[in-house]
Amino acid sequence: MDAMEANQFREFGKTMIDYVANYLENIRDRRVLPTVEPGYLRPLIPSEAPQKPDSWKDVMDDIERVIMPGVTHWHSPKFHAYFPTANSYPAIVADILSDGIACIGFSWIASPACTELEVVMMDWLGKMIGLPEEFLACSGGKGGGVIQGTASEATLVALLGAKARAIHQVKKEHPDWRDADIAEKLVGYTSSQSHSSVERAGLLGGVKLRGLPTDDSNRLRGDTLEKAIKEDRDAGLIPFYAVATLGTTSSCTFDNLEEIGPVCNDNNVWLHIDAAYAGAAFVCPEYRYLMKGVEMADSFDFNPHKWMLVNFDCSAMWLKDPNWLVNAFNVDPLYLKHDQQGSAPDYRHWQIQLGRRFRSLKIWFVLRLYGVENIQKHIRKQIGLAHYFEKLVKSDERFEVTEEVLMGLVCFRLKNETNEVNERLLKRINARGTIHLVPSKIRDMYFLRMAVCSRLSEESDMEVTWKEVRESADDVLEKKVNGF
Repeated sequence: MDAMEANQFREFGKTMIDYVANYLENIRDRRVLPTVEPGYLRPLIPSEAPQKPDSWKDVMDDIERVIMPGVTHWHSPKFHAYFPTANSYPAIVADILSDGIACIGFSWIASPACTELEVVMMDWLGKMIGLPEEFLACSGGKGGGVIQGTASEATLVALLGAKARAIHQVKKEHPDWRDADIAEKLVGYTSSQSHSSVERAGLLGGVKLRGLPTDDSNRLRGDTLEKAIKEDRDAGLIPFYAVATLGTTSSCTFDNLEEIGPVCNDNNVWLHIDAAYAGAAFVCPEYRYLMKGVEMADSFDFNPHKWMLVNFDCSAMWLKDPNWLVNAFNVDPLYLKHDQQGSAPDYRHWQIQLGRRFRSLKIWFVLRLYGVENIQKHIRKQIGLAHYFEKLVKSDERFEVTEEVLMGLVCFRLKNETNEVNERLLKRINARGTIHLVPSKIRDMYFLRMAVCSRLSEESDMEVTWKEVRESADDVLEKKVNGF
């Protein structure tokens, strides 16, 4: 017998919807970063699960007592760490439907709507951001899109596809070489500014991956990549994979695709583009100049769950030729076979895991209930807020903006001060408890990052953030002068 019947579910569900709406509408009133210590939660709940069911009202009561004291409020307009994680009411409602249907869409027959909506939604998204048609299923070619869990997964999946392609091509010339011997010679490339997940993909994929130096603007350039490829070929290695980043984590820098693309194409190197955060901005045509050269890539990924109002997890990946993945990942036992194989994608062959949720519902709900026009307004507004904060920083001669502001990220520091002083500034800001920032470091220069994260953010929130930064700087610099 179910612990909760349908009528109780209706009541509980309505109460939870009200709770979530009130939480988000009043999130500014909560301290953005919790003050709890590790292990805070265990004493607040019993040491064992209840033998008999609790009431849902008791569960609701415990949310504020047990959970909320330990929550970092990512959707607060005072949260400026990392990058945004998307949140919207249409996506939340779509997740309710997905959880209610509760299918595991690993193949077409496992739930045809789950696969078919995903194919169409990936085409919708691809068209929205201006991807070349050879990446889209509707083009009639080999290309197509798939929803991965994260950009980290997409980077690994692309690497494994590139590895399969490289081994296949090398064995054409050297049929007596073993796969393991070829894999030992494979080498991939990325910028020193790439996300740590790229390096991790190399570890998981069992291949060498080189981090290459960037130019003075922190961009990977074509001549640097070309030089590395030549060095490795001369050393008997096999270049096979490169990751270009559009919107790096540290400073939201864009690698030079127009230079990197031809180098990869000329050297038969798979080019994967990681646009996890900034890719959403390409829904606005005025920012597509930053993706010039995308037509030379083999795969492309961005996270609608970062900046496009689609709740986590939802990472959009496109491939010009998914067959390299399908062939590499294809383990096809009898119990997963079906009569329609080959007529539609079986997405289990496009990803690491077998199981998958009905995530395309979130894209469908968000795109229909917002429309492209309002998503563009959302992106433009957040970039505008970043420029507003940049203006506030530049109004104080004690500060400098360290990177060009292109998206919703502002990198700044106390000018002519040591890294240690800037570290003290960050600690002071976060200790005050009003806002939350994180730092980064490039070429031994420590700086603070202010990311516009919440869809609820307004200019007044930028002013609150700037007030916290300015007053914290007053404290830190005064103590420095007084020798504290």
